[in-house]
Amino acid sequence: MDVEWSSLFELTIPPLEIIVRGSLVYWFIFLLLRMAGRRDLGSIGISSILLLVLMADAAQNAMAAEYKSVGEGMILIATLVFWSVLVDRISYFIPASRPLLAPDRICLIKDGVMQKRGMRKEHVTEDELMSELRLKGIDDIAKVRRAYIEEAGDISVLAYREKS
Repeated sequence: MDVEWSSLFELTIPPLEIIVRGSLVYWFIFLLLRMAGRRDLGSIGISSILLLVLMADAAQNAMAAEYKSVGEGMILIATLVFWSVLVDRISYFIPASRPLLAPDRICLIKDGVMQKRGMRKEHVTEDELMSELRLKGIDDIAKVRRAYIEEAGDISVLAYREKS
């Protein structure tokens, strides 16, 4: 098997086409995951999952010669990383963009009372919420000042302080 070393980095697809294709796929999946909610994503952010999956696929295509060169795979991976970094930077430097790019926390318990609207929005049942409280060592909802479902899908709990 004779390897043509000169074609290893030779581009057979125009770089702009690779960038446009990668950008379209990134934003399509990003918006799709953003609309789907955060419950099933565990403790890792949407953009992290997206970047990992797309980079793995892009790298696999480049390594398996689905592209005609390694350089094309590198351009695609660089495009995906660019969008991931840009989304993070925009969210950080332009606070008004955060509701569009990263979900805000949603209150599930306020002053010991379940917030049904927030629970409905995130499809959290009373049993699931009580299970999360028990996992955090709280057996009575009245002991909870606030509970939120965070951006990554985990639930944070702020309990009332015990009087001594």
